[in-house]
Amino acid sequence: MKLTIHGAARQVTGSMHLLEVDQYKILVDCGLDYEKDRSIQSNENFPFRPEDIDLVILTHAHIDHSGNLPTLVRLGFNGQILCTPPTADLTELLLLDSVSIFMNKAGKGNRKRGKGKFNSGSGAQPLYLQKHVMDTVDRFVTIGFNRPFRVNGNIELTFIPVGHLLGAAAAVLRVTEHGEEKSIAFTGDIGRKNYPVLNDPQELPPVDFLVSESTYGGRYHTKGKSVEDALIEVIDKACVKEQGRLIIPAFSIGRTQSLVYSLNKIFTEGKLPQVKVFVDSPMATMATGIFRKYHSHVNQEAQEFYKDKGDEFEFDNLTYIETLKDSRQISNYWEPCIIISSAGMLEGGRIQDHLFYNIQNYYCTILFIGYCAKGTLGHRLLRGDPIVHIKDRELSVYATIKQTDVLSAHGDHQDLMDNVKHQDKTKLKNVFLVHGEGSSMQLLADDLEKEGYKVTVPEKDVTYIL
Repeated sequence: MKLTIHGAARQVTGSMHLLEVDQYKILVDCGLDYEKDRSIQSNENFPFRPEDIDLVILTHAHIDHSGNLPTLVRLGFNGQILCTPPTADLTELLLLDSVSIFMNKAGKGNRKRGKGKFNSGSGAQPLYLQKHVMDTVDRFVTIGFNRPFRVNGNIELTFIPVGHLLGAAAAVLRVTEHGEEKSIAFTGDIGRKNYPVLNDPQELPPVDFLVSESTYGGRYHTKGKSVEDALIEVIDKACVKEQGRLIIPAFSIGRTQSLVYSLNKIFTEGKLPQVKVFVDSPMATMATGIFRKYHSHVNQEAQEFYKDKGDEFEFDNLTYIETLKDSRQISNYWEPCIIISSAGMLEGGRIQDHLFYNIQNYYCTILFIGYCAKGTLGHRLLRGDPIVHIKDRELSVYATIKQTDVLSAHGDHQDLMDNVKHQDKTKLKNVFLVHGEGSSMQLLADDLEKEGYKVTVPEKDVTYIL
């Protein structure tokens, strides 16, 4: 076997790993790389010929794992894309949203330059259009959890649930090559225990090689404070005591559903006054429908809540905002309120409108509940920039900026360590760390090596013989 890390090598976004078994080429994930100053258009420069890829395995729907699939299809890939059923539905939503973002940027470029309708601000064409997304969706073949799937005579795939997002899975491949049996697992992104709505990650079976994410390497989640306690503390100060508004940037898929369920429990149990809650994201509304569709995939607590008190994602003081007109009307709502809007890193979506009108509001609190990659507006706010650029204007930051990790869907350093330590160190030949900043990878690698595991922090486009 040959393994080449073509994306998320010593960085977080753009997951893309090539596994070659004899002449059969499997691409595990195909995400957008949107870190640093890399242009979106550069994502079409694949380091291989898309038509040479025989199969794609998709671990989960998030755009840094799925977002470049339509480009792959547009440029010649014509094989199957294997994933779980919830991943297929959620990925379709996210990819269609990406098209909208591309076209929105193209429109801005047109207004500045008066050029053709498909030109982006840099003069380049969008990566893909809706047609390419639908061509990609047509290639999805769904497989349930823990059901071995025979790819061909020499390769078997099993999806193992890892929490993190509805449908997210580690891909475990068992390979027979030249009469020798080998196994390799790709974790995708690993979730954490006791996370709202989602099940705990399942222990992986023994493997020879492990490709593991390392996003929270060297970092530990806050202990001793529940999701509800952390939210109550912020809401009580921002909306009850100060009578202001709380804006929570949240990814439409996954984070928003867990947040809404947590708020439902808080208000249903009378732990806070009935503060108005707006979920301002059409995609979040559609994603919530998918969560309802796959209700058997949510955790036991959420299922019991549904039986006892009804829909986890509906409560009296909650309003899902659909139209842009209604979204803009929220600016005229002067009562204390909570606004949940996408995107989580502030790089697009309706959240930018809410920031534009509230970033200079002393009675506004902005609460970050997830990771923000370097180069994003969210990252700039979290590092304390006093002035930020939003919608073609430079605005001073007067709003209160807060962050909590209680709703982070990534496992922390100990979770990542535990995931590896389930493996027999005498059998596991190598751990390849991907999807993390360099410092995070190194801290995780150091601790794994102290435990006796061999660890490699691969360089981009370097091939390893397994």
